[in-house]
Amino acid sequence: MSPGQTVTAFIKAIERKDIAAAVAMASPEISYENMPISPVVGREGLAQVLEMFLGSAHEVEWQIVSQFEIGATVVNERLDRFQIGDGWLELPIAGFFQIDDDGKVALWRDYFDMGSYQRQFTELAGG
Repeated sequence: MSPGQTVTAFIKAIERKDIAAAVAMASPEISYENMPISPVVGREGLAQVLEMFLGSAHEVEWQIVSQFEIGATVVNERLDRFQIGDGWLELPIAGFFQIDDDGKVALWRDYFDMGSYQRQFTELAGG
């Protein structure tokens, strides 16, 4: 798979809430950086964060608006959507991925507005 195909498959696994499949596509030393939160390093940490973000969502849709790759680097613009209760939390994202020589996601860095996430989550989760 090309780096872009790897990232797309990784995102599809997350949309299915298949954390095991997503983690299997990650390097053992993955650095997952949700800006502005501190990085999470390693597959176990990645699995914990994905469980936290996906656990309260009934459905997950990550719409890739645009995506391009330069060598082993993939950049995408996404609208990450999480159905929580009767509504949808929608979060615009700029994502950066680095694919290692084994075809695994070695770096995943997402930029987003934490305040928007927190406001929407509080409203949808009821507290």
